[in-house]
Amino acid sequence: MESPKILTFKVVRKNPELITPDMPTPKEFKLLSDIDDQGALRSQTPVIQFYGRNPSDQVKDPVKVIRDAIAKALVFYYPLAGRLRERSNRKLVVECTGEGVVFIEADADVALHHFGDALYPPFPYLHKLLHHLPSTAGVINCPLLLIQVTRLTCGGFVLAIRLNHTMTDAGGLAQFLSAVGQFARGADAPLTRPVWERHLLSARNPPHVTRTHLEYGETNTPECRSTPTDENMVDHSFYLSASDISAVRSNLPPHLHGCSTFEIAAACTWHCRTISLSLDANEVIRISCMVSCRKRLNPPLPEGYYGNAIVYPASVSTRERLSLQEAVELVRNSKSKATEEYVRSVADLMVMRGRPGFEARGTFIVSDFTRAGFGETDFGWGAAAYGGPAQCRDLVPGVVSYVLAHKKGVVVTMCLPPNAMDKFAYELERTVAATRKSLLLRTSAL
Repeated sequence: MESPKILTFKVVRKNPELITPDMPTPKEFKLLSDIDDQGALRSQTPVIQFYGRNPSDQVKDPVKVIRDAIAKALVFYYPLAGRLRERSNRKLVVECTGEGVVFIEADADVALHHFGDALYPPFPYLHKLLHHLPSTAGVINCPLLLIQVTRLTCGGFVLAIRLNHTMTDAGGLAQFLSAVGQFARGADAPLTRPVWERHLLSARNPPHVTRTHLEYGETNTPECRSTPTDENMVDHSFYLSASDISAVRSNLPPHLHGCSTFEIAAACTWHCRTISLSLDANEVIRISCMVSCRKRLNPPLPEGYYGNAIVYPASVSTRERLSLQEAVELVRNSKSKATEEYVRSVADLMVMRGRPGFEARGTFIVSDFTRAGFGETDFGWGAAAYGGPAQCRDLVPGVVSYVLAHKKGVVVTMCLPPNAMDKFAYELERTVAATRKSLLLRTSAL
């Protein structure tokens, strides 16, 4: 893809305010699950949505519409208006205080079309559309949501939101924003009622780890070394067309022809990223896929559950051994591990090991955002021109990538040191070109 468009524009913000629930809400403490409060999720995650002008003839102020809708949605999602506290063994609990979420009203002297057609991260102007408030950037004793709505000169707007990840995952946040959109369009209640019930993903009593969790590997493993994470890392997005994906798939053995677009994109990205980092031949590397477990439990989590319902099962290889075929097989293997017992074992591990973070050394984590639903959120301005992650780097810089939906394929985000990024771009183009050539030769021979 082309490099992100560099724009010069001015944003005028009003002072931050707190939006509280529109009606009195319960004052109580609610435990997070042991999937929620793992160390890896104790971070702030930004999401951004771009909207054009209202398709109807009505002139509405998006700031007022969304501010009022958030207040109504918080009546149902009132824990999000509270504050997190930490108890013994680093256990997190939300105190439902009703203090509210932070909201910033802003105006920009730029129209939606100025951002260009390719609205994908990185967004070099993100700091203008999502103001950084240090006092809200922590995990404990801080507001759980920071929201900025920026009006555009065309009549559209940008909604940027920073989420305390321990409270919910992408699916849960999309559910909350969908409820805000329903209230913005005149609903009296959300179509899907929120469900707390975090005990459904809490550790067993007594906890017992029954699976191998390579994503939380031992930090003293000698054959691993840290992935470069210097401050000079660069972010970029790469487009893979549907025909690119098909070409790669056609060059795989028959038993892998049923691979999904995500599996192909994740494997191809991991393979090229591994080459770009110039690792030692025996370097231990791992692929970890974020997998939703909402429907993998028996019974499934109830509709409306908005807590973190994701696990990160990993598969291991070495730089020397990792071919494109093996990368695809290991991506599939990683996803297949996410059984109900695996989820239970992760929750137990959190309690027994003090809620560890990811094993970042040699790790590449890929998240499937192709069906996250942020782009469909309608506040009365129709679907978003883009809705999804606001940056290429997340959780652990240089370790996490997203696979995003594109109308003619997918887009993959990447964060690497500059030299490695150049090599990655070359390897990705070379890999796709080679598979296309191989497919053409086979087709010509028929």
